[in-house]
Amino acid sequence: MGSRNNTNVPDFILMGLTDSDEIQRVLFMLFLLLYLITLLGNAGMILIIHLDLQLHTPMYFFLSHLSFLDLSHSTVITPKSLENLLTSNKHISFIGCFTQMYFFILCSVTEFFFLSSMAYDRYVAICSPLQYPVVMSKRLCRTLITVSYLIGGTESLAVVLYINSLHFCNSNVISHFFCDITPVLALSCSETRNTEIMVIILASFNAMSFIIISVSYGSILSTIVKINSTSGKRKAFSTCASHLLGVTIYYSTTVFTYLKPKKSYSLGRDQEASVFYTMVIPMLNPLIYSLRNKEVKNALIRVMQKREGSRLLK
Repeated sequence: MGSRNNTNVPDFILMGLTDSDEIQRVLFMLFLLLYLITLLGNAGMILIIHLDLQLHTPMYFFLSHLSFLDLSHSTVITPKSLENLLTSNKHISFIGCFTQMYFFILCSVTEFFFLSSMAYDRYVAICSPLQYPVVMSKRLCRTLITVSYLIGGTESLAVVLYINSLHFCNSNVISHFFCDITPVLALSCSETRNTEIMVIILASFNAMSFIIISVSYGSILSTIVKINSTSGKRKAFSTCASHLLGVTIYYSTTVFTYLKPKKSYSLGRDQEASVFYTMVIPMLNPLIYSLRNKEVKNALIRVMQKREGSRLLK
């Protein structure tokens, strides 16, 4: 991304969500609160999983990485948004914009494959419980996480390098509160058709994660239906309910924003959806996985008791 010979634009201006000073102050307080909850929730989830040995299982291994990813996802977007809301300086450098875009795409794509890995984990746990310890080995879990990061990093690098090679010679005002693909492409005075085709191809590849999730949960539901006892069905479903809720929220907002015809594009609605999956979902995930999970609650109690015991011994 080093050369700027392809542009007459020294930097970009993020238009943001509103021009109203009063609304900007309200949004600043709201976004700051969301970010603080996101930091505390996800960092707390990572810490609890790390400290409690009973949570050293494949499911919580994936969950700790999901928390790290949510923390990163929010940090890529929110601090700059807070700066723009608090000050009159809405500029972002050319390199800064594409750096933000790179890490945003990396986090988004990686999360798709994290969620599919977690769905596969739930599939093995419910459909083949006796083989679970063998199938979901530490080696496989680490491989799934590594591959997810590699896919996210490769796709984000390809998209950013391709868009960076375009010419930007007219307006430098981005009609968004961060450097997303569509509003940045709209500023290019080059032909963007090839870039758009590449993004569609990559999005189609990412759909593989949704296929894995769909097949996994199809098999899970089929297995649950065959369970005779009501309590058995309830217990089996409870093991995957949190993940299914998280998947539904994340995929629904992403599909609403990106997988729709251009003629239906709406700046206001798309910005609202972007706020949801860049700030709200990273905040919600630790709440979804902890409030509905007795193991996490019990682990938190154990960690607090150990800390209190250590303090008393001193």
